[in-house]
Amino acid sequence: MFFRNFANYGVAAILRNMAEQVNPTEPVASGNQPVDRPFRVKLRGSVLALVRLPNRRSVRAAFHQLSTSGGVIHLEKPLDEKLEVELIFHLRESTIRSKAQMLFPMWATQGWMQPFRFVNLPDASREILDTNLKSFLGDQPKGTAAGAGSS
Repeated sequence: MFFRNFANYGVAAILRNMAEQVNPTEPVASGNQPVDRPFRVKLRGSVLALVRLPNRRSVRAAFHQLSTSGGVIHLEKPLDEKLEVELIFHLRESTIRSKAQMLFPMWATQGWMQPFRFVNLPDASREILDTNLKSFLGDQPKGTAAGAGSS
């Protein structure tokens, strides 16, 4: 078999080289430390947020996932990647107001899912967020998926 893009190389040599570069059995992590990522809670739109844009306009959104480092929101129209916004939302009895950086959006069947990360979330807000997110975990029966009924 001959490919014009690989004129100087045999296909078998290219595939062998690719196999040597990518080893699926090796864990992908930087350094020897395991990746320590905060737990995430799937809210599936049950918590609404107000996204305040730099031009002071506001956009409504719903949280799909949330953690103390960021999350994913559902929007009607995507926002620019790397745009810094202010997120305002209520969890239980608390109001969280923090800056966030928008990441690359993904098309969903009804709108857009857009990940974000919190920027300089104050420690007090992080603790409130952590406590409230843990309370959401306590509301779900153990061993069942959210939204699954018992029989």
